[in-house]
Amino acid sequence: MNKIITLTVNPAIDKSTTVAGIKPNSKLRCNVPVYEPGGGGINVSRVIQELGGNSICMYMAGGPTGTQLQNQLTALNIVQQVIPISGWVRENLAVTDTKNNAQYRFGMPGPVVKDSEWRSALKQLDTVLSENDFLVASGSLCLGMPIDFFAQISKIAKKNKAKYILDTSGEALIKGANEGVYLLKPNLGELATLCGIEKISYVELESIAKDFIKNNPCEILVISMGPQGAMIVANNEVNHIKAPIVFQKSTIGAGDSMVAGMVLALAQGKSIREMATYGVACGTAATMTAGTELCKKKDVEELNKWILENS
Repeated sequence: MNKIITLTVNPAIDKSTTVAGIKPNSKLRCNVPVYEPGGGGINVSRVIQELGGNSICMYMAGGPTGTQLQNQLTALNIVQQVIPISGWVRENLAVTDTKNNAQYRFGMPGPVVKDSEWRSALKQLDTVLSENDFLVASGSLCLGMPIDFFAQISKIAKKNKAKYILDTSGEALIKGANEGVYLLKPNLGELATLCGIEKISYVELESIAKDFIKNNPCEILVISMGPQGAMIVANNEVNHIKAPIVFQKSTIGAGDSMVAGMVLALAQGKSIREMATYGVACGTAATMTAGTELCKKKDVEELNKWILENS
């Protein structure tokens, strides 16, 4: 199996807790928080590990929170390559109100990254990639990084003949996708951004998705539709994977779990439909866990079996 490399340039320590009622101007007594390593690519590596696979987890980190992040990933036996920076790794916070099961998510912007630091990330990536490796660049950019950073990664992936999976948003997504990727996993809003339109309805989704993959350097397009599952466009075929109905505890990490399932399935030689089915199972399973927890292998296997039997 070819290597899977994940890259996270803006990782985080994800802190989650619960409180019985949220109201302003009051001291709210929270329960003991849970601290977990986070950030798009790091979450992908964590899920791959949970599913029995392996990856090389590359990320930029600095400060005491960077040391904490490294220790957490070491405890999970995840292979790491740290790109040192002077700024501290950010901390995110998720608070669930137990009175109504509403979740409040506070995402921090991350550190300012120096020119020499992000260039070091590109150089390190260039030395790691080999032909037919899978590279997952996922998450947001840090302050100080060029908006075309993911497009620069695309050039490195093409040079090394690696398969590039990009999962980000906004202008960074547009520039990265325009340069070329192997697989994209936008939601409806992100696909609309890529297509330069305000919004996309389910009625017109298939035709828009076909036009996009026809006119852009992308081999596989997977549109994430949350509880409605996903639509896959590849090889002139369109498939719709239905998601099972489950009791959702948190949607944090569902997209990252989906990407992890898909890239692991591809690395194992699965078909595109099998890949998408496994990805939907992983994304759905992630919503069954509380706070910042990701999917569990047992839930994934049960959901994947259900999807295959009911598709």
